[in-house]
Amino acid sequence: MSWLLVVALLVGFAVDPSAATDHIVGANHGWNPNINYSLWSGNQTFYVGDLISFRYQKGTHNVFEVNETGYDNCTMDGVAGNWTSGKDFIKLPEARRYYFICGNGFCQQGMKVAITVHPLPHNASANGSGGTGAEEEASAAALRAGNAAWLAALAVAAATFC
Repeated sequence: MSWLLVVALLVGFAVDPSAATDHIVGANHGWNPNINYSLWSGNQTFYVGDLISFRYQKGTHNVFEVNETGYDNCTMDGVAGNWTSGKDFIKLPEARRYYFICGNGFCQQGMKVAITVHPLPHNASANGSGGTGAEEEASAAALRAGNAAWLAALAVAAATFC
């Protein structure tokens, strides 16, 4: 019975509160023409380290990351990435504005989405200063290391008492 308690504690500590969220573009509608992706993105909150996922028919659609001009004009201005798998998972590594379009001529039919990625909230509030990217990364690493230390201590205790 005591080993169940130990396992429950280990699982509880293993959950990372800063785990990334996978935002599926368009939710159950996917990446398709004639969908209001501005409405969808307005209902999402993106943080550094999250994923944005595009689900679509491979060969018919694709995803390009472009700059604001490319987004506004449905052109390839400032191309920074290209995905074609039909099930694309794109990591959002920094706090900034991202622009994605379909490069197969469907951008004019609404296949474009702009998102704003925010810094992780627990890092920004940890010292009240907002911190730099390096400070935020160091803070997140320290949090993960602290969680790992607790897990190791609990594992030793479990082995000792079970």
